[in-house]
Amino acid sequence: MKILLIYPEFPDTFWSFKYALKFIHKKASSPPLGLLTIASMLPAEWERKLVDMNCQRLKDRDLAWADFIFISAMTVQRESAKEVIRRCNEIGVKVVAGGPLFTTESEGFKGVDHFVLNEAEITLVEFLKDLGAERPQKKYITDKYADMHKTPPPMWNLINFNDYATMAMQYSRGCPFNCDFCNITALLGRRVRVKTSAQIVTELDMLYKSGWRSGIFFVDDNFIGNKQVLKKDLLPALIEWRKDKSGIYFHTEASINLADDSELMELMVKAGFNQVFIGIETPDESNLKECSKRQNLNRDMLVDVRKIQRAGMQVQGGFIVGFDHDTPSTFQHLLDFIQKSGIVTAMVGILQAPIGTMLYERMRKAGRLIKNISGDNVDGSTNIITRMNIDKLKERYRKLIRQIYSPELYYQRVKILLQEYHRKKIKPHINFDMIWRNFIALIRSIFQLGIFGKERKHYWKLFFWTLFKKPDLFPLAITYSIYGFHFRKVSEQHVSG
Repeated sequence: MKILLIYPEFPDTFWSFKYALKFIHKKASSPPLGLLTIASMLPAEWERKLVDMNCQRLKDRDLAWADFIFISAMTVQRESAKEVIRRCNEIGVKVVAGGPLFTTESEGFKGVDHFVLNEAEITLVEFLKDLGAERPQKKYITDKYADMHKTPPPMWNLINFNDYATMAMQYSRGCPFNCDFCNITALLGRRVRVKTSAQIVTELDMLYKSGWRSGIFFVDDNFIGNKQVLKKDLLPALIEWRKDKSGIYFHTEASINLADDSELMELMVKAGFNQVFIGIETPDESNLKECSKRQNLNRDMLVDVRKIQRAGMQVQGGFIVGFDHDTPSTFQHLLDFIQKSGIVTAMVGILQAPIGTMLYERMRKAGRLIKNISGDNVDGSTNIITRMNIDKLKERYRKLIRQIYSPELYYQRVKILLQEYHRKKIKPHINFDMIWRNFIALIRSIFQLGIFGKERKHYWKLFFWTLFKKPDLFPLAITYSIYGFHFRKVSEQHVSG
Protein backbone atom coordinates (compact mmCIF):
# COMPACT_ATOMS: atom_id res chain seq x y z
CA MET A 1 0.00 0.00 0.00
CA LYS A 2 1.30 3.45 -0.95
CA ILE A 3 0.26 6.33 1.32
CA LEU A 4 0.79 10.00 0.49
CA LEU A 5 0.41 12.26 3.52
CA ILE A 6 -0.47 15.84 2.55
CA TYR A 7 -0.35 18.96 4.69
CA PRO A 8 -2.24 21.84 2.99
CA GLU A 9 -0.83 25.30 2.55
CA PHE A 10 -1.20 28.04 5.15
CA PRO A 11 -2.23 31.50 3.94
CA ASP A 12 -0.16 34.47 5.11
CA THR A 13 -1.01 34.62 8.79
CA PHE A 14 0.42 35.95 12.04
CA TRP A 15 1.96 32.57 12.92
CA SER A 16 3.11 31.58 9.42
CA PHE A 17 6.18 33.85 9.82
CA LYS A 18 6.37 33.80 6.03
CA TYR A 19 8.17 37.12 5.67
CA ALA A 20 10.52 36.43 8.59
CA LEU A 21 11.47 32.97 7.31
CA LYS A 22 12.90 34.49 4.14
CA PHE A 23 15.62 36.13 6.22
CA ILE A 24 16.95 32.72 7.31
CA HIS A 25 16.12 30.81 4.10
CA LYS A 26 13.56 28.53 5.72
CA LYS A 27 10.34 27.42 4.05
CA ALA A 28 8.04 26.83 7.03
CA SER A 29 7.93 27.49 10.73
CA SER A 30 7.49 23.87 11.87
CA PRO A 31 6.65 20.45 10.38
CA PRO A 32 3.20 18.76 10.43
CA LEU A 33 3.55 16.89 13.71
CA GLY A 34 0.14 15.20 13.46
CA LEU A 35 0.80 13.63 10.06
CA LEU A 36 4.29 12.52 11.08
CA THR A 37 2.75 10.76 14.09
CA ILE A 38 0.03 9.21 11.90
CA ALA A 39 2.77 7.89 9.61
CA SER A 40 4.24 5.99 12.56
CA MET A 41 0.87 4.32 13.21
CA LEU A 42 0.58 2.81 9.72
CA PRO A 43 1.59 -0.81 9.00
CA ALA A 44 5.37 -1.12 8.77
CA GLU A 45 5.27 -2.66 5.28
CA TRP A 46 3.37 0.28 3.74
CA GLU A 47 5.24 2.90 1.72
CA ARG A 48 4.91 6.49 2.90
CA LYS A 49 5.66 9.88 1.46
CA LEU A 50 4.90 13.33 2.88
CA VAL A 51 4.17 16.52 0.95
CA ASP A 52 4.11 19.61 3.12
CA MET A 53 2.66 22.17 0.71
CA ASN A 54 4.24 24.93 2.75
CA CYS A 55 7.62 23.61 1.61
CA GLN A 56 6.99 22.07 -1.81
CA ARG A 57 4.46 21.92 -4.62
CA LEU A 58 2.00 19.05 -4.75
CA LYS A 59 2.59 17.47 -8.15
CA ASP A 60 0.23 15.34 -10.19
CA ARG A 61 2.76 12.51 -10.16
CA ASP A 62 2.68 12.57 -6.34
CA LEU A 63 -1.06 11.94 -6.41
CA ALA A 64 -0.78 9.33 -9.17
CA TRP A 65 1.76 7.38 -7.07
CA ALA A 66 -0.57 6.93 -4.09
CA ASP A 67 -3.20 4.33 -3.29
CA PHE A 68 -4.57 6.60 -0.55
CA ILE A 69 -4.18 10.26 0.33
CA PHE A 70 -4.08 11.04 4.05
CA ILE A 71 -4.80 14.71 4.67
CA SER A 72 -4.88 16.63 7.94
CA ALA A 73 -5.53 20.33 8.42
CA MET A 74 -6.50 23.14 10.74
CA THR A 75 -9.35 25.53 10.03
CA VAL A 76 -7.13 28.21 8.52
CA GLN A 77 -6.02 25.67 5.86
CA ARG A 78 -9.62 25.10 4.70
CA GLU A 79 -9.30 26.50 1.17
CA SER A 80 -6.05 24.71 0.40
CA ALA A 81 -7.53 21.45 1.74
CA LYS A 82 -10.55 21.81 -0.56
CA GLU A 83 -8.27 22.28 -3.56
CA VAL A 84 -6.23 19.18 -2.64
CA ILE A 85 -9.40 17.09 -2.32
CA ARG A 86 -10.67 18.40 -5.66
CA ARG A 87 -7.46 17.32 -7.37
CA CYS A 88 -7.65 13.89 -5.75
CA ASN A 89 -11.25 13.47 -6.89
CA GLU A 90 -10.30 14.37 -10.47
CA ILE A 91 -7.84 11.49 -10.76
CA GLY A 92 -9.83 9.09 -8.60
CA VAL A 93 -7.42 8.59 -5.71
CA LYS A 94 -9.13 7.87 -2.40
CA VAL A 95 -8.96 10.50 0.37
CA VAL A 96 -8.73 9.84 4.11
CA ALA A 97 -9.14 13.00 6.19
CA GLY A 98 -8.60 13.82 9.84
CA GLY A 99 -7.47 16.59 12.16
CA PRO A 100 -9.23 19.63 13.68
CA LEU A 101 -10.71 21.01 10.43
CA PHE A 102 -12.44 17.78 9.45
CA THR A 103 -13.44 16.86 12.99
CA THR A 104 -15.53 20.03 13.25
CA GLU A 105 -16.56 20.51 9.61
CA SER A 106 -16.77 17.06 8.03
CA GLU A 107 -20.17 17.80 6.45
CA GLY A 108 -18.55 20.46 4.29
CA PHE A 109 -16.20 18.04 2.49
CA LYS A 110 -18.17 15.81 0.12
CA GLY A 111 -15.09 14.61 -1.75
CA VAL A 112 -13.59 12.74 1.21
CA ASP A 113 -13.91 8.95 1.07
CA HIS A 114 -13.16 8.24 4.73
CA PHE A 115 -13.11 10.49 7.79
CA VAL A 116 -10.84 9.35 10.64
CA LEU A 117 -11.71 11.90 13.31
CA ASN A 118 -11.00 12.76 16.93
CA GLU A 119 -7.88 11.05 18.31
CA ALA A 120 -6.17 8.78 15.80
CA GLU A 121 -4.79 6.38 18.42
CA ILE A 122 -8.42 5.17 18.66
CA THR A 123 -10.11 5.83 15.32
CA LEU A 124 -7.19 5.07 12.97
CA VAL A 125 -6.85 1.61 14.51
CA GLU A 126 -10.50 0.86 13.67
CA PHE A 127 -10.14 2.23 10.13
CA LEU A 128 -7.03 0.14 9.42
CA LYS A 129 -8.74 -2.99 10.74
CA ASP A 130 -11.76 -2.43 8.50
CA LEU A 131 -9.56 -1.56 5.54
CA GLY A 132 -7.71 -4.83 5.96
CA ALA A 133 -11.07 -6.63 5.89
CA GLU A 134 -12.05 -4.64 2.77
CA ARG A 135 -15.03 -3.01 4.49
CA PRO A 136 -13.91 0.51 5.46
CA GLN A 137 -16.64 2.82 6.76
CA LYS A 138 -17.29 6.41 5.75
CA LYS A 139 -16.67 7.95 9.16
CA TYR A 140 -14.82 6.97 12.31
CA ILE A 141 -15.49 9.00 15.44
CA THR A 142 -15.12 8.49 19.16
CA ASP A 143 -15.99 10.27 22.38
CA LYS A 144 -13.14 8.53 24.18
CA TYR A 145 -9.71 10.01 24.83
CA ALA A 146 -6.50 8.27 23.86
CA ASP A 147 -3.90 6.85 26.23
CA MET A 148 -0.88 8.93 25.25
CA HIS A 149 1.46 6.33 26.67
CA LYS A 150 0.67 4.42 23.46
CA THR A 151 1.40 7.31 21.09
CA PRO A 152 4.43 6.50 18.91
CA PRO A 153 7.24 8.95 18.08
CA PRO A 154 6.81 10.97 14.87
CA MET A 155 8.39 9.56 11.70
CA TRP A 156 11.00 12.31 11.32
CA ASN A 157 12.69 10.71 8.32
CA LEU A 158 9.82 11.91 6.12
CA ILE A 159 10.89 15.55 6.32
CA ASN A 160 13.84 17.68 5.26
CA PHE A 161 15.02 19.34 8.48
CA ASN A 162 16.54 22.22 6.52
CA ASP A 163 13.05 23.35 5.47
CA TYR A 164 11.99 24.27 9.01
CA ALA A 165 12.84 26.97 11.54
CA THR A 166 11.81 24.88 14.56
CA MET A 167 10.73 21.34 15.40
CA ALA A 168 7.50 20.32 17.17
CA MET A 169 6.70 17.92 19.98
CA GLN A 170 3.63 17.07 22.04
CA TYR A 171 3.73 16.19 25.73
CA SER A 172 0.09 16.56 26.80
CA ARG A 173 -3.49 16.91 25.58
CA GLY A 174 -6.41 18.59 27.29
CA CYS A 175 -6.72 21.64 29.52
CA PRO A 176 -8.11 21.98 33.06
CA PHE A 177 -9.74 25.30 32.21
CA ASN A 178 -12.89 25.83 30.15
CA CYS A 179 -12.74 29.21 28.40
CA ASP A 180 -15.96 29.54 26.45
CA PHE A 181 -14.36 30.58 23.13
CA CYS A 182 -11.76 27.78 23.09
CA ASN A 183 -12.42 24.44 21.40
CA ILE A 184 -9.54 22.59 23.07
CA THR A 185 -11.67 21.09 25.82
CA ALA A 186 -14.35 20.17 23.26
CA LEU A 187 -11.77 18.29 21.18
CA LEU A 188 -9.41 16.97 23.84
CA GLY A 189 -11.20 17.18 27.18
CA ARG A 190 -10.44 18.81 30.53
CA ARG A 191 -8.47 15.94 32.00
CA VAL A 192 -4.83 16.53 31.13
CA ARG A 193 -3.21 13.40 29.68
CA VAL A 194 0.55 13.20 29.32
CA LYS A 195 3.29 11.13 27.76
CA THR A 196 5.95 9.67 30.01
CA SER A 197 9.29 11.41 30.32
CA ALA A 198 10.83 8.32 28.71
CA GLN A 199 8.70 8.88 25.59
CA ILE A 200 9.74 12.52 25.37
CA VAL A 201 13.42 11.69 25.87
CA THR A 202 13.16 9.08 23.10
CA GLU A 203 11.71 11.69 20.73
CA LEU A 204 14.39 14.19 21.72
CA ASP A 205 17.12 11.62 21.15
CA MET A 206 15.75 10.97 17.67
CA LEU A 207 15.88 14.66 16.83
CA TYR A 208 19.31 15.15 18.33
CA LYS A 209 20.76 12.13 16.50
CA SER A 210 19.30 13.57 13.29
CA GLY A 211 21.45 16.65 13.84
CA TRP A 212 18.82 19.07 15.14
CA ARG A 213 20.41 21.79 17.32
CA SER A 214 17.82 24.53 17.56
CA GLY A 215 14.37 25.33 18.95
CA ILE A 216 11.67 22.77 19.73
CA PHE A 217 8.07 23.86 20.25
CA PHE A 218 5.96 21.85 22.69
CA VAL A 219 2.58 22.25 20.97
CA ASP A 220 0.55 21.54 24.13
CA ASP A 221 -2.33 23.97 24.50
CA ASN A 222 -1.48 24.30 28.18
CA PHE A 223 1.90 22.79 28.98
CA ILE A 224 1.41 23.32 32.74
CA GLY A 225 -2.05 21.74 32.86
CA ASN A 226 -0.72 18.99 35.15
CA LYS A 227 1.86 20.76 37.30
CA GLN A 228 2.56 17.90 39.68
CA VAL A 229 3.59 15.41 37.02
CA LEU A 230 5.44 18.11 35.12
CA LYS A 231 7.56 19.05 38.14
CA LYS A 232 8.17 15.51 39.36
CA ASP A 233 8.70 13.73 36.05
CA LEU A 234 9.22 15.61 32.80
CA LEU A 235 11.17 18.71 33.82
CA PRO A 236 13.77 16.82 35.88
CA ALA A 237 14.16 14.42 32.94
CA LEU A 238 14.68 17.34 30.53
CA ILE A 239 17.23 18.94 32.85
CA GLU A 240 19.15 15.65 33.00
CA TRP A 241 18.88 15.12 29.22
CA ARG A 242 20.32 18.55 28.43
CA LYS A 243 23.41 18.12 30.63
CA ASP A 244 25.48 16.73 27.77
CA LYS A 245 23.56 18.39 24.93
CA SER A 246 24.02 21.76 23.24
CA GLY A 247 22.01 24.08 21.07
CA ILE A 248 18.55 22.85 22.11
CA TYR A 249 15.97 25.15 23.67
CA PHE A 250 12.21 24.92 24.12
CA HIS A 251 9.12 27.10 23.92
CA THR A 252 5.47 26.33 24.59
CA GLU A 253 2.01 27.59 25.65
CA ALA A 254 0.78 27.98 29.22
CA SER A 255 -1.81 29.71 31.36
CA ILE A 256 -1.06 32.89 33.32
CA ASN A 257 -1.02 31.03 36.64
CA LEU A 258 2.50 29.93 35.68
CA ALA A 259 3.52 33.19 37.38
CA ASP A 260 2.20 31.87 40.72
CA ASP A 261 4.71 29.01 40.86
CA SER A 262 8.33 30.14 41.23
CA GLU A 263 9.56 26.56 41.50
CA LEU A 264 7.85 25.61 38.23
CA MET A 265 9.30 28.62 36.39
CA GLU A 266 12.78 27.86 37.71
CA LEU A 267 12.51 24.23 36.61
CA MET A 268 11.24 25.18 33.16
CA VAL A 269 14.12 27.60 32.62
CA LYS A 270 16.66 25.03 33.83
CA ALA A 271 15.08 22.55 31.43
CA GLY A 272 15.69 24.94 28.53
CA PHE A 273 12.41 26.84 28.11
CA ASN A 274 12.99 30.45 27.08
CA GLN A 275 9.64 31.48 25.61
CA VAL A 276 5.97 30.92 26.47
CA PHE A 277 2.71 31.96 24.81
CA ILE A 278 -0.05 32.99 27.23
CA GLY A 279 -3.70 33.66 26.49
CA ILE A 280 -4.21 36.97 28.26
CA GLU A 281 -7.20 37.96 26.11
CA THR A 282 -8.10 41.21 27.90
CA PRO A 283 -7.21 43.16 31.04
CA ASP A 284 -10.94 43.92 31.50
CA GLU A 285 -12.39 41.85 34.36
CA SER A 286 -15.97 41.98 33.05
CA ASN A 287 -14.85 40.52 29.73
CA LEU A 288 -12.83 37.82 31.47
CA LYS A 289 -15.93 36.82 33.42
CA GLU A 290 -17.98 36.88 30.22
CA CYS A 291 -15.70 34.35 28.53
CA SER A 292 -15.14 32.20 31.66
CA LYS A 293 -11.42 33.00 31.70
CA ARG A 294 -11.40 32.51 35.46
CA GLN A 295 -7.70 31.80 35.77
CA ASN A 296 -7.01 35.38 34.65
CA LEU A 297 -9.37 37.01 37.16
CA ASN A 298 -8.35 38.85 40.34
CA ARG A 299 -4.70 39.23 39.48
CA ASP A 300 -2.33 41.89 38.21
CA MET A 301 -1.39 40.40 34.86
CA LEU A 302 1.25 43.06 34.20
CA VAL A 303 3.06 41.92 37.33
CA ASP A 304 2.60 38.29 36.26
CA VAL A 305 4.12 38.91 32.83
CA ARG A 306 7.13 40.61 34.39
CA LYS A 307 7.62 37.69 36.81
CA ILE A 308 7.78 35.26 33.92
CA GLN A 309 10.12 37.48 31.89
CA ARG A 310 12.44 38.02 34.84
CA ALA A 311 12.44 34.28 35.52
CA GLY A 312 13.97 33.79 32.08
CA MET A 313 11.10 33.28 29.63
CA GLN A 314 9.95 35.72 26.98
CA VAL A 315 6.17 36.12 26.99
CA GLN A 316 4.07 36.05 23.84
CA GLY A 317 0.44 37.03 24.28
CA GLY A 318 -2.96 36.36 22.78
CA PHE A 319 -5.58 39.14 23.00
CA ILE A 320 -9.21 39.48 21.94
CA VAL A 321 -11.59 42.36 21.24
CA GLY A 322 -15.27 42.14 20.37
CA PHE A 323 -16.63 40.97 23.72
CA ASP A 324 -20.14 42.07 24.70
CA HIS A 325 -18.71 44.27 27.46
CA ASP A 326 -16.25 46.10 25.19
CA THR A 327 -16.51 49.89 25.13
CA PRO A 328 -14.64 52.47 23.02
CA SER A 329 -12.09 52.79 25.85
CA THR A 330 -11.35 49.03 25.74
CA PHE A 331 -9.00 49.43 22.81
CA GLN A 332 -6.83 52.07 24.48
CA HIS A 333 -6.70 50.02 27.69
CA LEU A 334 -5.55 47.02 25.70
CA LEU A 335 -2.92 49.03 23.84
CA ASP A 336 -1.60 50.41 27.14
CA PHE A 337 -1.37 46.93 28.63
CA ILE A 338 0.50 45.52 25.65
CA GLN A 339 2.98 48.40 25.62
CA LYS A 340 3.67 48.34 29.36
CA SER A 341 4.06 44.56 29.41
CA GLY A 342 6.78 44.42 26.77
CA ILE A 343 4.92 41.61 25.02
CA VAL A 344 6.52 41.97 21.60
CA THR A 345 4.58 39.18 19.91
CA ALA A 346 1.05 40.34 20.62
CA MET A 347 -1.61 38.47 18.65
CA VAL A 348 -4.84 40.47 18.70
CA GLY A 349 -8.01 39.23 17.03
CA ILE A 350 -11.74 39.82 17.02
CA LEU A 351 -13.73 37.26 19.02
CA GLN A 352 -14.74 34.19 17.00
CA ALA A 353 -16.90 31.21 18.00
CA PRO A 354 -15.41 27.87 16.87
CA ILE A 355 -17.78 24.94 16.43
CA GLY A 356 -18.08 22.88 19.61
CA THR A 357 -17.36 25.69 22.06
CA MET A 358 -19.67 27.02 24.75
CA LEU A 359 -19.54 30.38 22.97
CA TYR A 360 -20.74 28.78 19.74
CA GLU A 361 -23.73 27.24 21.51
CA ARG A 362 -24.49 30.46 23.33
CA MET A 363 -24.40 32.46 20.10
CA ARG A 364 -26.41 29.82 18.23
CA LYS A 365 -29.18 29.85 20.81
CA ALA A 366 -29.23 33.65 20.73
CA GLY A 367 -29.41 33.71 16.91
CA ARG A 368 -26.07 35.51 16.69
CA LEU A 369 -24.09 33.14 14.46
CA ILE A 370 -23.50 34.22 10.86
CA LYS A 371 -20.89 31.83 9.34
CA ASN A 372 -17.96 29.54 10.08
CA ILE A 373 -14.79 31.00 11.51
CA SER A 374 -11.91 31.75 9.16
CA GLY A 375 -9.35 30.15 11.44
CA ASP A 376 -7.10 33.20 11.05
CA ASN A 377 -6.91 34.94 14.42
CA VAL A 378 -5.83 38.32 13.06
CA ASP A 379 -7.75 38.81 9.80
CA GLY A 380 -10.32 41.07 11.48
CA SER A 381 -13.24 38.72 10.83
CA THR A 382 -15.82 37.23 13.16
CA ASN A 383 -18.66 34.74 12.83
CA ILE A 384 -20.87 36.30 15.49
CA ILE A 385 -23.15 39.32 15.60
CA THR A 386 -21.32 41.58 18.03
CA ARG A 387 -22.92 43.94 20.55
CA MET A 388 -20.73 46.77 19.32
CA ASN A 389 -21.59 48.01 15.84
CA ILE A 390 -19.49 45.81 13.56
CA ASP A 391 -18.22 48.69 11.42
CA LYS A 392 -17.09 50.62 14.49
CA LEU A 393 -15.57 47.47 15.97
CA LYS A 394 -13.55 46.76 12.83
CA GLU A 395 -12.47 50.38 12.51
CA ARG A 396 -11.20 50.42 16.10
CA TYR A 397 -9.57 47.03 15.60
CA ARG A 398 -7.72 48.21 12.49
CA LYS A 399 -6.50 51.29 14.34
CA LEU A 400 -5.31 49.17 17.27
CA ILE A 401 -3.36 46.81 15.02
CA ARG A 402 -1.77 49.70 13.12
CA GLN A 403 -0.67 51.17 16.44
CA ILE A 404 0.67 47.94 17.92
CA TYR A 405 2.79 47.17 14.89
CA SER A 406 3.82 50.69 14.04
CA PRO A 407 7.64 50.83 14.13
CA GLU A 408 7.70 53.26 17.05
CA LEU A 409 5.51 51.26 19.44
CA TYR A 410 6.82 47.89 18.30
CA TYR A 411 10.46 48.78 18.91
CA GLN A 412 9.53 50.32 22.26
CA ARG A 413 8.16 46.92 23.31
CA VAL A 414 11.28 45.14 22.14
CA LYS A 415 13.40 47.40 24.31
CA ILE A 416 11.12 46.88 27.34
CA LEU A 417 11.38 43.12 26.89
CA LEU A 418 15.16 43.22 26.63
CA GLN A 419 15.28 45.23 29.85
CA GLU A 420 12.96 42.85 31.73
CA TYR A 421 14.08 39.52 30.29
CA HIS A 422 16.70 37.70 32.35
CA ARG A 423 18.19 35.37 29.80
CA LYS A 424 19.62 32.11 31.03
CA LYS A 425 22.61 30.87 29.08
CA ILE A 426 22.48 27.63 27.15
CA LYS A 427 25.44 25.59 26.06
CA PRO A 428 26.78 27.07 22.83
CA HIS A 429 26.78 24.87 19.78
CA ILE A 430 29.20 25.50 16.95
CA ASN A 431 27.05 25.01 13.89
CA PHE A 432 28.64 26.70 10.92
CA ASP A 433 25.52 26.42 8.82
CA MET A 434 23.52 28.15 11.57
CA ILE A 435 26.21 30.82 11.99
CA TRP A 436 26.12 31.48 8.26
CA ARG A 437 22.31 31.68 8.19
CA ASN A 438 22.30 34.10 11.13
CA PHE A 439 24.97 36.22 9.48
CA ILE A 440 22.95 36.39 6.26
CA ALA A 441 19.83 37.26 8.30
CA LEU A 442 21.74 40.09 10.00
CA ILE A 443 22.99 41.47 6.66
CA ARG A 444 19.51 41.22 5.14
CA SER A 445 18.00 42.97 8.15
CA ILE A 446 20.53 45.80 7.82
CA PHE A 447 19.65 46.35 4.18
CA GLN A 448 15.91 45.66 4.27
CA LEU A 449 15.11 47.22 7.64
CA GLY A 450 18.03 49.49 8.45
CA ILE A 451 18.51 51.10 5.03
CA PHE A 452 15.32 50.73 3.00
CA GLY A 453 12.71 50.07 5.70
CA LYS A 454 10.40 52.72 7.10
CA GLU A 455 11.47 51.48 10.54
CA ARG A 456 15.16 52.26 9.92
CA LYS A 457 15.40 54.97 12.59
CA HIS A 458 14.01 52.65 15.26
CA TYR A 459 16.04 49.71 13.95
CA TRP A 460 19.35 51.53 14.39
CA LYS A 461 18.41 52.87 17.82
CA LEU A 462 17.70 49.34 19.01
CA PHE A 463 20.75 47.98 17.15
CA PHE A 464 23.24 50.19 18.98
CA TRP A 465 21.40 50.28 22.31
CA THR A 466 21.45 46.47 22.48
CA LEU A 467 25.02 46.23 21.21
CA PHE A 468 26.30 48.42 24.04
CA LYS A 469 23.78 47.83 26.84
CA LYS A 470 22.71 44.20 26.33
CA PRO A 471 25.24 42.62 23.97
CA ASP A 472 24.28 39.06 24.96
CA LEU A 473 20.73 39.80 23.71
CA PHE A 474 21.84 41.32 20.40
CA PRO A 475 20.79 38.26 18.34
CA LEU A 476 17.36 38.39 20.01
CA ALA A 477 17.03 42.09 19.14
CA ILE A 478 17.72 41.32 15.47
CA THR A 479 15.27 38.39 15.56
CA TYR A 480 12.50 40.61 16.92
CA SER A 481 13.32 43.28 14.34
CA ILE A 482 12.75 40.67 11.64
CA TYR A 483 9.56 39.45 13.31
CA GLY A 484 8.29 43.02 13.32
CA PHE A 485 8.72 43.20 9.57
CA HIS A 486 6.59 40.05 9.20
CA PHE A 487 3.89 41.27 11.60
CA ARG A 488 3.60 44.59 9.77
CA LYS A 489 3.32 42.89 6.36
CA VAL A 490 0.55 40.59 7.60
CA SER A 491 -1.31 43.37 9.43
CA GLU A 492 -1.13 45.62 6.36
CA GLN A 493 -2.77 42.87 4.29
CA HIS A 494 -5.54 42.17 6.78
CA VAL A 495 -6.43 45.53 8.26
CA SER A 496 -5.74 48.02 5.47
CA GLY A 497 -8.42 50.57 5.00
